[in-house]
Amino acid sequence: MLQKPSNHLKMRAESDIQPADEIHARVAAMLAELATGGEAAAQRYAAELDGWTGPVAVTPEMLAGARRQVPEALQEAIRYAHANIRRFAEAQLASIQPFETEIRPGLVAGQKLIPVSAAGCYVPGGRYAHIASALMTITTARAAGVPHVTACAPPRPGGQGIAPEVLFAMELAGADLILCLGGVQAVAAMEQGLFGAQPADILVGPGNQYVAEAKRQLFGPVGIDMFAGPTDSLILADSTADPLTVAWDLAGQAEHGHNSPVWLVTDDQALAEQVLALIPGCIAALPEPNRSAAAAAWETLGEVILCENREEMAATADAYAPEHLHVQAADLDWWQGRLTAYGSLFLGEATTVAFGDKASGPNHVLPTSRAARYTGGLSVHKFLKTVTWQRVEDAALPDLAQATAVISRAEGMEGHARTADIRMPRVS
Repeated sequence: MLQKPSNHLKMRAESDIQPADEIHARVAAMLAELATGGEAAAQRYAAELDGWTGPVAVTPEMLAGARRQVPEALQEAIRYAHANIRRFAEAQLASIQPFETEIRPGLVAGQKLIPVSAAGCYVPGGRYAHIASALMTITTARAAGVPHVTACAPPRPGGQGIAPEVLFAMELAGADLILCLGGVQAVAAMEQGLFGAQPADILVGPGNQYVAEAKRQLFGPVGIDMFAGPTDSLILADSTADPLTVAWDLAGQAEHGHNSPVWLVTDDQALAEQVLALIPGCIAALPEPNRSAAAAAWETLGEVILCENREEMAATADAYAPEHLHVQAADLDWWQGRLTAYGSLFLGEATTVAFGDKASGPNHVLPTSRAARYTGGLSVHKFLKTVTWQRVEDAALPDLAQATAVISRAEGMEGHARTADIRMPRVS
């Protein structure tokens, strides 16, 4: 359990929430039914849970119609974001390379990068049109070289299909197949390869607690990006920070939902008190339903922590291991070198988390719930298998076979030893 600092000017109002047993049981039952019922079961759940009785697989005509509904200014913004995300993913890909090396004379080994054959990308729905999530997941899979990408998004309320702007983003990012499905049934459809999809080797993308639980239960037979919970953000701010900017950055991230914590860690009490005074006004200025979501998140989960110095601030941030970590403080190089646990780091007052959420390039599918202690976010690496190979020539055989036989017999594995022994006569 996270040990929290004692000097809180504002503490969260509720204890940590654990996954509910009823969610686990409900998802397990749905996955079992979907495994046997296939497309019919998925369509039944779509009608029951989302009110959708239209075609599941999005047609070229539907995509063309969606393009016509998206204003040109929004199309240009989506293209700008897509280009940034793809360039960053391509740079990630270039940072890892196949290689071979001669470990000893006659012993050659190496690594090879092989993309998975099929990926399933979930794009959440709900109160917002998640354009950026479509770009982040599909674009990254494509940059990694995945041959087939299926994307799913739930229909909008009222019997409407996927939002036109989300469809535009999905098509631009390179989805081969788009399914109008949400929730557990969408995850199962991508995993099983329903409605014309190829069965996914990996399932990625954010979603609600049912989507997260479905991915968790399917993990093993298929890969997943991570176990994701509600989004969270932490700001490190000193006396150089602008209180209103900090207040808006906290309020802006709180609008994700009532269960999205936001934290301020500072060594300046005056700044902390100003931010505390300003946040209610920032939240009140938001439209509904954003206002209610942000107000609930701030009231129940928001925290303000006062530290003695910047080292204590950094240690607190490392302990919280936030999904988003925003530094609004002097000496950014020191912070970048010191901080060790975060999903993505945002350096400087000009670098708001919203840039990373939407358009700057680095992926916004990031570890939550302190998972940043041991993993990073979605990247081309998630779609690549880094496999190894080796080749043994006569020059390496005597020493290698001898060492293998000795270790094998010490372990009690005589069969292994004899597969080494039998190769010894090859060497004169």
